[in-house]
Amino acid sequence: MARGPLYNEEYRPQLSGHETFPLRYGWLKKSFDAVHATEGQSENKAVFLDDDAIARFGVGKNMVASMRHWAEAAGIIAALSRDGLIRTTELGRLLFGARGLDPFMEHPSTLWLVHWQIAARPDKTTWFWAFNHFPATTFDREHLAKGIERLAKELSWSRAAAATIKADVACLVRTYAAQYVAGQSGHEDSLESPLTELGLVKAVGKKDGFRFVRGPKSTLGHGVFAYALIDFWSRYSSSATLSFEAVAHEPGSPGRVFLLDENDIADRLAAIDDVTGGKLRWSETAGLKQVIRTGELKPDTALRYVKADYTARATREAA
Repeated sequence: MARGPLYNEEYRPQLSGHETFPLRYGWLKKSFDAVHATEGQSENKAVFLDDDAIARFGVGKNMVASMRHWAEAAGIIAALSRDGLIRTTELGRLLFGARGLDPFMEHPSTLWLVHWQIAARPDKTTWFWAFNHFPATTFDREHLAKGIERLAKELSWSRAAAATIKADVACLVRTYAAQYVAGQSGHEDSLESPLTELGLVKAVGKKDGFRFVRGPKSTLGHGVFAYALIDFWSRYSSSATLSFEAVAHEPGSPGRVFLLDENDIADRLAAIDDVTGGKLRWSETAGLKQVIRTGELKPDTALRYVKADYTARATREAA
């Protein structure tokens, strides 16, 4: 049985917007600063559109559009559709504000947060499908694209041309697989994508071959995992309990998006009480493996758990 938001009748796919450019270092901070500097002002509407945008960001017109796309996809800025203004978000201010936790994206927790924002929500169709629905571990670009083409046909998506899907798949691979450019020209920009550091997609021996790397993620902190769990739960269910199966296997879950195995998920859930100060509790009573919440699920509020990951690393480095 089909599951997940991609299968909702009202779902509208997004298969473009990045102008074929993967996310680059510095783009999120530059986008945040530009929006923050004009927040609440009329010129804010045109910060990515006016004649000065190319000079402001130091890139071409298409890259300016790509910068905005990635900043919105990563949840760093958000458009206010009612008046055309753009605002910074709670996450953007936490990371890139005046006292931001990681303005230069030097901490792995920032990369995990950005990956979560992009791949855990159905807004970016190819990303969501690849991490949450694709059934195989190894793949090539054509294999991935054909799967989305079949889905588009099955669900009668309009504006899902094969060429558009292939370009989106190519951008996804270049976002995560650092070795994609080996011996090839014309794709140097993939080396500048910070998400390659997560090691979620690796090149394999055969030409154009890749694999999703499932298993424990040593750089994924418990705070980011707790935030992701609450964020997923808030969209998935209003119930006061959430099963282990949902955390591990449902589309949009931490298990799927972070490519975690069941043992690592179990270890993280066993620690969730301490991480959240008892707001979430892990229970295995009467053979039921589930998380129990004792309060409201608010993703923005849950960002406070993320801070501990940055503090923990700073403490280790100082020791």
